[in-house]
Amino acid sequence: MAAHFDRRLRKAAVTTTVAAVAVAALSASQAPDVTADANGRQTTADNVPTSDTPSEESATGNSPYYTDLPPLNSPNPAPTTGTPSSRDSSETGIPATVLDAYKKAESELRRAKPGCNLPWQLLAAIGKVESGQARGGRVDAAGTTIGRIIGPQLDGNGFALIKDTDNGVYDGNSSYDNAVGPMQFIPSTWAWAGRDGNGDGKEDPNNVYDAALAAGHYLCRNGWDLSDRADLKSAILSYNNSQTYLYTVLSWLEHYRKGTHEIPDGTGSLPVGRSDDPGAGADPSPGASTGSRTGGATPSPSQSASKPPSSGTPTDPGGPSTSPSTPPKDPTPPTETPTPAPTPTDTVHHLENAGTTGLTASAGDTFAKRISTRAETKAGKAVGKVRIRFTVLGDTDAAFTGGDKVAAVTTDASGVAVAPALVAGEQTGGFTVRATVIGRTVPGLDYRATVTERAADTLTSTGATELTCTPGGEFADPVAVKATLKGAVADQVAVTATLIKSKDDPTENDKGPYFKDADGTAVRTLTGRKTDAKGLLELPKLYADDAAGTYILRLTTPGGAKLDITLNVAKAAEPTPDPSTGESTAPAA
Repeated sequence: MAAHFDRRLRKAAVTTTVAAVAVAALSASQAPDVTADANGRQTTADNVPTSDTPSEESATGNSPYYTDLPPLNSPNPAPTTGTPSSRDSSETGIPATVLDAYKKAESELRRAKPGCNLPWQLLAAIGKVESGQARGGRVDAAGTTIGRIIGPQLDGNGFALIKDTDNGVYDGNSSYDNAVGPMQFIPSTWAWAGRDGNGDGKEDPNNVYDAALAAGHYLCRNGWDLSDRADLKSAILSYNNSQTYLYTVLSWLEHYRKGTHEIPDGTGSLPVGRSDDPGAGADPSPGASTGSRTGGATPSPSQSASKPPSSGTPTDPGGPSTSPSTPPKDPTPPTETPTPAPTPTDTVHHLENAGTTGLTASAGDTFAKRISTRAETKAGKAVGKVRIRFTVLGDTDAAFTGGDKVAAVTTDASGVAVAPALVAGEQTGGFTVRATVIGRTVPGLDYRATVTERAADTLTSTGATELTCTPGGEFADPVAVKATLKGAVADQVAVTATLIKSKDDPTENDKGPYFKDADGTAVRTLTGRKTDAKGLLELPKLYADDAAGTYILRLTTPGGAKLDITLNVAKAAEPTPDPSTGESTAPAA
């Protein structure tokens, strides 16, 4: 603890010494809309949005973050491992695996959401502020942190109050949530924002590839274009709702945009200043800490710089000091502050289904009905102007329009919020969409949705409907069909082909024609074959055993389409002799 405190004092002393010379340089080199005071710390520009600009909860639950600012000098732009030799190298360089994760996430978002214009430097800035680049790049070869990075429990004691949402799976805490991983997601946010960034089939908030991709998608929601200054600020504030957080991230973003360098994994240094340290300068924000864990007030950066404590008796972070020789004055009776009127969100007692039923769609289709939720008071009155979050849950690839698993909608005057259109993925089965009130803890409202297989109501043969083969031989022509639904092409429809005993007995036959599996074994039922983009399907080659006869191949699809193909297995007819070539039976003359 003493070493930590000493390091902070030395860092402050250096800052104070160089500040007078560096103010102009800092103002020019740091992020736009951010200026520097006499001590080189950043202060607010008038046109920066307020801390409550975002209308949703933050990705991190407004957890504490690192407040260290980048050095005044920009780094070398050359991405050579360990290029700079100054003491700033380990602090401003980005560990190799972490840097790779940021760049891969940018590349994926450029493909998935090109209108977002996400720069990898923004992910790097947030990663620096949230976890010091995964604690200086302490990750394994797959990008998973060596040991979990877990923030303080959000128990309302100096922090937001967020009760456990993951049964302690991610944060090891079954009472309250904690921010987790290199990008510090709270479990409730990770539940819908999580992504698999390294292709291992898992969504792990402790993996820097997964966390970076999830952060990118989180910052690109709501149709934000991060090349637009206002959208950029809104996105950052939605990640952690604090003005100081905004300025710190913007500073590192500008720093990394001017160039950075790669350093080996595990060689980065951990930042020193934390927003939950007494006097750290973190501004209060809704649901976030207003100072230290002990509840002391925290001065703003400009206050800390312009009003340094005088020498002598140290002050108590929790309140003003009093000199022993000067008795304290009688406290002035506090004036009574009127209780503010409750916000619409405060009056919400529960959510009601606003008439949504029958949520069923075929794979790949858009659900015909949209989910509607009504916010009500305890007495059942509608509550307008309330933000409702809709979250797709469960093992499904269904999502809202645009590919997002979450959407936030404001209730109208009748208290109703209508979710964006829901699009079914290729994975069939049931899943849940949960509606919750943003900013208030009331039970969520679940909607059950089902994705069914793609269907066809008609199958037609594009070849012969009757095929012939000799016993023990091969059918010369393949079976080929086209699937349609209400006259339109039915693509990606599963077709089942079965050799049946008769038209009246659809059970599988145990003799006659057959297909072959990969091992060459005879099979008389084929599944998993799907029509192509034009609704066409050609089946594998058919073979005949030694049993002669007439057989039926029946093809069916979800949706009720059925087509029977007749298969004849018979010996080839004996050739008829040509009389002109036979021996004459007439008597000789």
